[in-house]
Amino acid sequence: MENHILLNIYKYVIEKGDMGICVVDTEGKLLIYNKKMRELEGVNEDEFEKRRALEIIDFETEKSDIYKVLSSESPIPNVKKTYWNKKNQEVTYISNIYPLHYEGALVGAVEFARDITQLEYMMYQPLRRYGAPLTFDIITAVSEVMRDVIEKAKIVALSRMPVVLVGESGTGIDMIAEGIHHDLRVQNDLFITLICRRDENTILKQIEKNIAGKENITFFAERIEYLSIAAQKKIVELFNNHSNHQHMLIASVGKDPIDLIQEQMLSKELYRLFSGITIYVPPLRERKEDIMPFIDDYFQRHRDSFGSSILGLSEEVEEIFLKYDWPGNLKELEVLLDEISSLLTNETVIDLHMLPAYFRWKIQQIYDDGKEENADLFIIKNPNDIRPLDVYMKEVEEYYISKALDFHQGNISKTAATLGIRRQSLQYRVKNYKLNKKSENIDS
Repeated sequence: MENHILLNIYKYVIEKGDMGICVVDTEGKLLIYNKKMRELEGVNEDEFEKRRALEIIDFETEKSDIYKVLSSESPIPNVKKTYWNKKNQEVTYISNIYPLHYEGALVGAVEFARDITQLEYMMYQPLRRYGAPLTFDIITAVSEVMRDVIEKAKIVALSRMPVVLVGESGTGIDMIAEGIHHDLRVQNDLFITLICRRDENTILKQIEKNIAGKENITFFAERIEYLSIAAQKKIVELFNNHSNHQHMLIASVGKDPIDLIQEQMLSKELYRLFSGITIYVPPLRERKEDIMPFIDDYFQRHRDSFGSSILGLSEEVEEIFLKYDWPGNLKELEVLLDEISSLLTNETVIDLHMLPAYFRWKIQQIYDDGKEENADLFIIKNPNDIRPLDVYMKEVEEYYISKALDFHQGNISKTAATLGIRRQSLQYRVKNYKLNKKSENIDS
């Protein structure tokens, strides 16, 4: 009786949880495919109950991660996936896939998927407004490649040619687009950003509402490849039906538009509509000389807005920032500076101890070059590194648990045994510290 009750509880927890769970056997038969996973994949209940996993998740293709896990019997942790699901919705999640063993034999695989669609959307919003029109004069880039980008953008503004800006999210493409708008010889009345990750009907209605009016508009279509091909064709049709307009057309894509066309993510017609000229905006890791001017400008605005005393970074932190690759580009740097600045009081310099713990873990590998003096970022090097003991001990414990989980590939039971604490105690700490990159292996 107790086993029956527990089984129903397990089923309830799995079905109602906010993490997608998919379990298959070695033949690809679905054993578990919970509600959250169905939502992520865009599969309705009737469909998933009638179909085997290989039909839903392309089980037999070499590109399937769950197939790779079954083939290699090795886990694949922390894989970020962004795609259009079967309901034509853009979804981003972090997936952890592990092989399942019973009495030493492979019996299947399990995938845990954490939905980060909204987090991703917020992270890669355009850089915040500066409280003034974003003209080219405001952009602080000093690198030769970015000066070349700005010069090409000025030519676009002079000629009013439609333009496609190519580059990763967070690189400041939105600033270039608005710079073009403000540099037009004959000024347009409005600057409208079409964020193509949003609902397609909303975007189409925005265009329909504004395209036929008397106002001249700069339309900036951000990441047009995220639109469905049908929506892209509708946009081309709308502009072709109003071919006598004086609107300025700017679009951005995340990578080479020719590759996107070959991958059927971008229609040739839409590309031709926007591509009078194409400008590549390089990621921050390829122009690190732009990092410090951006930071100096950020702190100048912070002093002006909040009356703070902050002047800049310590030499040590500056070295760290210049070594780090900034996968989220300028947007990631801005978010980090926001977090640091929210705790400023009367400091004049950002020291190592003021960096968030999660960021110190990220850059740990930069210092992990075998030298003893660089082995631990928690070493107290000067009086400014000293903070309240409870804060310090919490950071040390969090870091220590994180490394232990890494060594045991996220296995809670093995990690708890190594640390000499109860499994439940470790689970509580993992949840409390939000170590969201650490997932539990099925205990063998």
